[in-house]
Amino acid sequence: MVYKFMSISARSSGCGNSTNSTPTKRVSELVSLQAQLNPQALALQSASATISYGQLESDANRLAAYLRARGVGPEVIVGVCTDRSPSMVLAALAVMKAGGAYLPLEPESPTTRLDFMLNDARVPLVLTSSSLYRRIPAGNWQVIALDGSANLLAGDGRSAVDTDSAEDSLAYVIYTSGSTGQPKGVQITQQNLLNLVSWHVKTFAVTSADRGSQLSSIGFDAAVWEVWPYLATGASVHFVAEEARFAAEPLRDWLLAQEITIGFVATVLAEQLIRLAWPQSAVLRILLTGADTLHHYPPCHLPFTLVNNYGPTECTVVATSCALSAESKPDVRPPIGRSISNVRTYILDQNLREVPPGDVGELYIGGANLARGYVRRPDLDKERFFPNPFRPVAGERLYKTGDLARYLPDGQIAFVGRADDQIKLRGYRIEPGEIVAALEQHPAVAAAAIMAQQDTPGDKYLVAYVVPAPGAEFDQRALHSFLRRRLPDYMVPGIFLRLDRLPLTPGGKLDRAALPRPAHADSSVETPGPAGSVVEQRVETLLKGLLGVKQIDAGDNFFLLGGHSLLAAQLIAQIRDAFGVELPLRSIFDFPTVAELSAKVQELIVAKINAMTPEEIEQALADSAPQPAGRSR
Repeated sequence: MVYKFMSISARSSGCGNSTNSTPTKRVSELVSLQAQLNPQALALQSASATISYGQLESDANRLAAYLRARGVGPEVIVGVCTDRSPSMVLAALAVMKAGGAYLPLEPESPTTRLDFMLNDARVPLVLTSSSLYRRIPAGNWQVIALDGSANLLAGDGRSAVDTDSAEDSLAYVIYTSGSTGQPKGVQITQQNLLNLVSWHVKTFAVTSADRGSQLSSIGFDAAVWEVWPYLATGASVHFVAEEARFAAEPLRDWLLAQEITIGFVATVLAEQLIRLAWPQSAVLRILLTGADTLHHYPPCHLPFTLVNNYGPTECTVVATSCALSAESKPDVRPPIGRSISNVRTYILDQNLREVPPGDVGELYIGGANLARGYVRRPDLDKERFFPNPFRPVAGERLYKTGDLARYLPDGQIAFVGRADDQIKLRGYRIEPGEIVAALEQHPAVAAAAIMAQQDTPGDKYLVAYVVPAPGAEFDQRALHSFLRRRLPDYMVPGIFLRLDRLPLTPGGKLDRAALPRPAHADSSVETPGPAGSVVEQRVETLLKGLLGVKQIDAGDNFFLLGGHSLLAAQLIAQIRDAFGVELPLRSIFDFPTVAELSAKVQELIVAKINAMTPEEIEQALADSAPQPAGRSR
């Protein structure tokens, strides 16, 4: 089935033209229209760059011409490996203008994972930056640094590249975790992306006056949602400062300072944001969330609307959505809403029959957002996609989500859980089998299992259960390092537990209910570790409070104590407050032990002092000196 959409740009751009009925096939055409209507308008803004629509269009046209000359066209997949920046958008837009599809690649992904994806997608070109050039493994592809050659953006950028790509051609490919031990590539078409953008613009009344936030990593499909609906309507996209990405208070302050009107944050962070105090004068009108189970309704004092969303990568980011009102239902989870435009949802039993309202069944999705399928995986296509029995129309298919759900009395959908072992963690879908497959490559591991545990609702963490090989030593630090070289950080467990054998059900399957919960702090007596420097002692204190543990030694690893990226961001903020130095988030990954992190903090303190004048040092000492009783500044 083919869906045609009117040009949403002219309607919402404020140009006064509501009669333009020319159908468009690609989102890139909508961006071009905005550049024609208002070339001086702000398109992209980060801490280091401000890009207008005219400049974005011109640079993207030049880069698209360069790509076309090197064979990029319909169904050609081009890798894009960049940090979160305007360059990320420029590269993706140019690839789509050339008629191709972009493959977002996380710069921090292990080399082996990048190599697999590039080979699996048969990528001929990879666009990156000079600073990330060496991160790209060697292979049958050309690596191009966007900032490394003036020839890339040479020529006349006023004219768009002619391309014969159709609405059913690929727009982008995103790899998600795979149960077989390797990630799988999801193929999203131009038609899929256009339906998402059209629904978003209409539902949230997006205009050129809006300011959207960009927070998600390039490899998380929410990044797609954070960019294209806004550029298609002449709005601006603002890149969240790195130090504010994962910490609620700094993020709130950034959203307010940048006057963001629509933003997306993953569920765990959204639940922290809605508990904060917000000024009633805030221009933020919509906070979108999703990617995990929302446990709380918004409080009544929020000056913006909280919108809960649900959608697998295979359904182009969003399949269902609902705006939430304040409710006093502490024991009831907020719903995931109803189907978005041109998307159909079904809750079915094992015989593919619709279940009665209120009964639990598996959620199936069909319609315009449904992906073409997986990259070179016909076996998986057959398993997850199949003809829609309720709409026997040529090409109509359903996607088997693996998620359990039920209809509420008002017709909205409530998410219940998973029908399989898949884990959703901080916005990412994780197949435990992929982690197990990587673990079992280690010669010291005979068998392994992975499970998500949580001590408080919404705060999940991965636990690895390991049966050592005969005669092998159980070394959790070695296993942690081994996995970090093979898997992205969000898939590396923070806790490793040794088991003599994996518990099994009478049928011989893994008995997940019998896997023991880790004891973070089951000792009632705090045993002091060896004394370290003042900085080290202070870092240990910060970590104890943050991780909820009673003892930490200099050699302990933040991630092996249960830390993850959200807690790492909070630790960065606490270190900033305690020592007055600014650590990049990556430091927690590069220096994960107490001793290493403390040494890095001390190094920054010394550098800061060395850069100060004698007068500044004297003033700092005076400010930090204790005040006599009864006296205040």
